[in-house]
Amino acid sequence: MARWRAAVHYVYSGDGPRAAALSVRNVVMKGDGYPSLPDKVRGLNLPNTITLGRILLVPLIVWAIASSQMTVAFVIFLIAGLSDAIDGFLAKRFDMTTELGALLDPIADKALLVSIYVALGMADAIPRWLVILVVSRDLMIVGAMIVSWLLENPMPVKPLMVSKWNTVAQVAYAALVLAALGFGFRAQPYDAILMGCVTVLTLSSIALYLMEWVRHLATTEEV
Repeated sequence: MARWRAAVHYVYSGDGPRAAALSVRNVVMKGDGYPSLPDKVRGLNLPNTITLGRILLVPLIVWAIASSQMTVAFVIFLIAGLSDAIDGFLAKRFDMTTELGALLDPIADKALLVSIYVALGMADAIPRWLVILVVSRDLMIVGAMIVSWLLENPMPVKPLMVSKWNTVAQVAYAALVLAALGFGFRAQPYDAILMGCVTVLTLSSIALYLMEWVRHLATTEEV
């Protein structure tokens, strides 16, 4: 019976209520030649199914924004937010947390939020420099993590409080813009305030994560 070891890691930078990492070990090949994953990874329970549904909402909300169906986009955004709260509650309340869920949940959150910002930027609903800033921040953090892995010095996942506030600001700003466009009301001056918060928090998050990354590499090199 052949045995092989695989490790799958997803790093969530902290843009949301929680950060996560998935590690799958000791995948055993069964007699029929198909891999048998651990039960914690294999089980697709109700919270994980809801999370998958949230991922499937991504192309729908992008289509709605691109088609100027902002009311539809806002409703989809609300449904996605409710699904995030529901799957988190079910997983914790009924002890249904799984490693698969720890992987899927941050992917769903990040995919939805980044897609909304990119779509709104392409529709000229928000400044494109803000879209570039938000997306670049995520790419830089993921890139730093990949470099750490390549140097065989992986950086532990440590979500910062500023990143949690950054996600709150990003969600609030996206919701306000979609609601204002969908229901035709003036969002000033609140949109400018939230945009300023997103900008400051995103830049602060980049700076703090960069400092943590440099400190981590310097500390391990000294050891």
